[in-house]
Amino acid sequence: MTITRLFKDFFDSEKAGGLILIACTILSLLIANTGFSTTYQDFWHLQLAGHSITHWVNDGLMSIFFLLIGLELEREIYKGELSNFKEALLPIFGALGGILIPAGLFMLFNWGTATQSGAGIPMATDIAFALGILSLLGNRVPLSLKVFLTALAVIDDLGAILIIAVFYTKAIIWTKLMIALGIFALLLIFNRLKIRNLIPYLLGGVVMWYFMLQSGVHATITGVLLAFAVPFGNGDNKSSSYILQHFLHKPVAFIILPVFALANTAIGLSGNLTEIFTQNYSIGIAAGLIIGKPLGIFLLTLLAVKAGFCKLPADLSWKSIAGVGFLGGIGFTMSIFITLLAFDSETIINHAKLIILASSVVAGLIGFVMLKNTLKNVSGPVNQD
Repeated sequence: MTITRLFKDFFDSEKAGGLILIACTILSLLIANTGFSTTYQDFWHLQLAGHSITHWVNDGLMSIFFLLIGLELEREIYKGELSNFKEALLPIFGALGGILIPAGLFMLFNWGTATQSGAGIPMATDIAFALGILSLLGNRVPLSLKVFLTALAVIDDLGAILIIAVFYTKAIIWTKLMIALGIFALLLIFNRLKIRNLIPYLLGGVVMWYFMLQSGVHATITGVLLAFAVPFGNGDNKSSSYILQHFLHKPVAFIILPVFALANTAIGLSGNLTEIFTQNYSIGIAAGLIIGKPLGIFLLTLLAVKAGFCKLPADLSWKSIAGVGFLGGIGFTMSIFITLLAFDSETIINHAKLIILASSVVAGLIGFVMLKNTLKNVSGPVNQD
């Protein structure tokens, strides 16, 4: 299997960004539980142009994150792991299992309650965190496992994007939405006319983002639409898509996601923790991330291979797939993002964030230990056990 420079850049930036993300989360939680907590939390609620700093981070900066996800998804479809349909089926089935079973477990505990809207919370995988944990295992990790996890997480994020667009749009202002989609159509025409200069796409993307924000559909969807409007060409290092993706790697990994972590984990650890952890939504999130994610990823990839739809790469084992399944339970960024859309109560949102953090840590630790024990003696291809 060959590895492109762009994939290497993506993996390297994401794994390094994941470690910074961990540090920022710990720092934010520490500050939020010291004498500086009031000042720290007030800072994120400062108003700029009618919205809080946190709102600008979640609706503005995160649109750039979604743009990068869209560009990576496009690359995977045209040139990467998803370009060969049969090879793509393994992470596709894994992602499907990692979406459906966690949602099902959440609904098992929350069906018919006021918190059933949180079913999307345990569906997504945090690419940066998951690759950051995987990177701690060094060069003992087979390339195909890195590619599988990356493709799985990208497909997971696509699923989360679709869920946000369909299920977390409360009211649509159709005029604004049609204007946003009209701009998207214009950018697609630019693409067909082979306009390669990025400036028209970026300016159009900003205007599209504004009207999408006003339409009621979550503005971050603009990032994904823009990604598919930017010309991909043959995907070489001169293509517009490659140039933009390469440029965005470090700002997203080292600025945008850490700022998102700081803004959304300023949580005071007060109240009865036992009561928090025993709420229906808490149990649903924890069960979805710690049990549902690895179970769904493992079972559906196993079924897909046994049914002959795809095959397990020669250097992977079912134990390593199970370990990666637990890394898929690291939901952090996207899970918190969906939490903000699913719930209106600030108390429930903060409690859900704590459960997401705790569950992601547990899933990540289990996955790390499993992979460390599975891969520790690997120096070549692994038998499929």
